[in-house]
Amino acid sequence: MDKNNQSEVTWHLLTVVGEDRPGIVAGVTASLYKGGYNLGETSMLRLGGLFTIMMMVSGAQDGEALQAVISPAVKKFNLRVHVDKTGARLHDHKTPNVQITIYGADRAGIVAETVTALSESGLDILDLSSDVAGSTEKPVYVLMIDGDATQGLDRLKTSLTSLENKGIEISLTPLETMVG
Repeated sequence: MDKNNQSEVTWHLLTVVGEDRPGIVAGVTASLYKGGYNLGETSMLRLGGLFTIMMMVSGAQDGEALQAVISPAVKKFNLRVHVDKTGARLHDHKTPNVQITIYGADRAGIVAETVTALSESGLDILDLSSDVAGSTEKPVYVLMIDGDATQGLDRLKTSLTSLENKGIEISLTPLETMVG
């Protein structure tokens, strides 16, 4: 990309959702490439049989043109699309310094209660995923978080103790930051 023409480049956050099927990523990215768009960061995952991907997409066209470019893939795979104009902010990454895994009997409010306690103790959540394990009769909620302990690990450990007293099992692992 020519730095002199960066002012002409528009960035969009493209979100695509649909039933998981082989070929979705290939179809969407081929359409974007053929339409003259460039990819920045992307994140894809599968939840309960559904596929979703978020992509930072750049090009000199508006969101409607972007949707038109990917419409063949959208129709072929019966996808839903959402487009937001955004600033690029590529390479604006935070590095996690802690990993937290939480297990508890699945119940209403377990996620809200847990992440609220973590937030109040200075955790900046950088990545979060969850799953329901166990059995239908005894479901166990599993929450995996990578984050930045902005107020230190001791503060996090203190807030986690209150959760452990409520029957939630927690594993906190400091992560070494690689430099260089």
